[in-house]
Amino acid sequence: MAKTSAIQKNLKRMKLVKKYAKKRAALKKIINNRKLDLSERFEAQLKLNKLPKNSAKIRIRNRCEVSGRPHGVYRKLRISRIALRDMASAGKIPGITKSSW
Repeated sequence: MAKTSAIQKNLKRMKLVKKYAKKRAALKKIINNRKLDLSERFEAQLKLNKLPKNSAKIRIRNRCEVSGRPHGVYRKLRISRIALRDMASAGKIPGITKSSW
């Protein structure tokens, strides 16, 4: 099990991303618009820099929903490889069996 503080920190980042998503998208649209005046684009860049760093989507860490493990997480399932193996062995995931040959 991962540290609860690390899991909570990641959840806080997810909330911030959700909160500031529209504002960040609008500012980035202004910044990337080459037709606008340079000073207007620079003002948008300054406003974007004043937003919290943790409101950027890139700062979210993919963590296992079961154990909170940060490495070896399958994106589609949002479960780590270890939790997936344990759940499959326990028969909690339909269609997955332990292979033997």
